[in-house]
Amino acid sequence: MTLTRPPWALRIVGIAIAILFAFPGVYLVFRNFSSGAEPLELLTSSRTLEPLWRTIKLAVLVSLSAAVLGVALAWLTVRTNLIGRRFWRVLAPVPLVFPTFIGAAAFIRTLNPGGLAAGLLDQLGVGGFELRGLFGAWLVLTLFTYPYVFLPVAARLQRLPGSLEDSARVLGDSASQAFRRIVFPQIRGALGAGTLLVFLYTISDFGAVQLMRYDTLTRAIETNYLARPAIAFALSLILLVLAIVVVGGERSLSRGSDSLEQTRSSKPIVHALGRWQLPSLAFVVFAAVMSVGAPMVAIVDWASAGLLRTRNGGRRLTIDSEKVVEAARNTLESSALAAVVAVLAVLPIAFLVGRYRDRVGGASHAVIIATFALPGILIALALRFWTLRSGFAADFLSDSKALLIFAYVVRFGSLAMGITLVAVQTVPRRFHDAASTLGAGRVRRLFTIDAPMMAPGLMAAVGLVLLSTMKELPISLIIAPLGYPTLTTRIFGSFEDAFVAEAGIMAVVLVAMSAVLSWFLVLRRA
Repeated sequence: MTLTRPPWALRIVGIAIAILFAFPGVYLVFRNFSSGAEPLELLTSSRTLEPLWRTIKLAVLVSLSAAVLGVALAWLTVRTNLIGRRFWRVLAPVPLVFPTFIGAAAFIRTLNPGGLAAGLLDQLGVGGFELRGLFGAWLVLTLFTYPYVFLPVAARLQRLPGSLEDSARVLGDSASQAFRRIVFPQIRGALGAGTLLVFLYTISDFGAVQLMRYDTLTRAIETNYLARPAIAFALSLILLVLAIVVVGGERSLSRGSDSLEQTRSSKPIVHALGRWQLPSLAFVVFAAVMSVGAPMVAIVDWASAGLLRTRNGGRRLTIDSEKVVEAARNTLESSALAAVVAVLAVLPIAFLVGRYRDRVGGASHAVIIATFALPGILIALALRFWTLRSGFAADFLSDSKALLIFAYVVRFGSLAMGITLVAVQTVPRRFHDAASTLGAGRVRRLFTIDAPMMAPGLMAAVGLVLLSTMKELPISLIIAPLGYPTLTTRIFGSFEDAFVAEAGIMAVVLVAMSAVLSWFLVLRRA
């Protein structure tokens, strides 16, 4: 059947949504060249090049170590007879639940002098050091970003037919030669895409590098955006260009990854570890303890110590249950609103692309996917300065919840786009043909056919955006209205002010909320 043309109103809505998504990035470029300063001079000054160099150095180190750790864990939990491998495979992605600044604070307060593990480190002869700077940022970001490599590589390894390796072994290859010649070329695309995602996450991270006092581009932007806005915009332009290059590389690798050929055997080989069983198990346990156990134990310890101290008549907490509930309610409210608005915003474009194969929809789709390259701090910076310099925007949007929701939607709309497009494409066209023959109009078909069949996919998209929004820090710090605290802003502020117990209590609440919502919205449905 020939594809029908989309309604003109749907095209107009798609174009308008694409313009809104593109606005923060375009405004950053515009302000950089209209701020009155010499842009080329600022872009080549030491104030911008030094943070750029530190950012690239950190991102390269984190990407390499996360790639090694993610591939090792994927191989051990998918292709070997590791003890409890199913359990470790489920546990390996859990670090994604933790915001990186919570992980950074956990390691700082645990390993530094006076921390929870300081006595043990002193006995081992490695105590007395300060976990700060490049090493601290590298350690924390590696432990909390390796799942971006683990997940695609593990999925690829599960789909890799074992007959390919069988053939290589029959022809005389050793296990290492078979991995190098057969397995690695098949997982190379997934590995490259995951590693570039780690690189992108690292260059856009703010919380971990701020607590570790390591001056990357994001920290320099946050430091200068009020006192020296011209420098902040120059740094933003560099970060934007760097992020676009990384996203372009990730998309190229994703499109160019090799497809698996069909073979007689689709069951993957399970390699016996033999004498490497205990060392491999020790490695997996150590990775789990460092990335999941340590931060969880740390925040629970801080929370319980603060509660016990207050109960025993010690220094009272600076927060009470009402403040925790208020921050949790604001977090859930803003995240849920952003998730629903993001899915509703990308839905018309998903219809244009998935239902009508429309060129306007394709262009709008590309714009929304491109916003994945916009780190949260750049979106927040653009919208903050736009409202300050635009009279009408300042009157209606400055210090408003609407501006916060818009920033969240631009930041995470690309996450909703892919799943929403798949949801639209799951509706068979013949159902619409039959309903149209029976006299059902577009609106009736939308509510009786599309909505019920797309609901599971749309809920998954809502869940993904909601969970991501709950952990967002820079946008919440810069855009959130006065008197509208979220869990991330209060946790971060408590860590900065050394109120560890208060931060621990709210971190436990945030992680618990993320875990419960992850189960009900994502894992249970999967």
